[in-house]
Amino acid sequence: MAYVLLGIAIAAEVTATSLLKATAGFTRLWPTVACLGGYLVAFVMLSQAVKEIPVGVAYALWSGLGTATIVAIGAVFLGEPLGAVKLIGIALIITGVVMVNLTGG
Repeated sequence: MAYVLLGIAIAAEVTATSLLKATAGFTRLWPTVACLGGYLVAFVMLSQAVKEIPVGVAYALWSGLGTATIVAIGAVFLGEPLGAVKLIGIALIITGVVMVNLTGG
């Protein structure tokens, strides 16, 4: 169940981060409410997940998978460039998450 909560936390964080641009610097009400609500859900679910998952493992998954997903969303939906250096960086993040999970518990 803890990994389900972690998955919800990751999805909520990715959703909230994806909405940041739409908030226009937190000047647009409804995108801001949705963004902050997403971050609230993300942190609540993460806090519940770490009751059973080691904090280092949970945070590595949360931040690593969230970062990789946001880069993909930026490239596909926001027209952000996705070059070789960025792909190598994402591969290194994913490698780090795997390493933390193999040694984390």
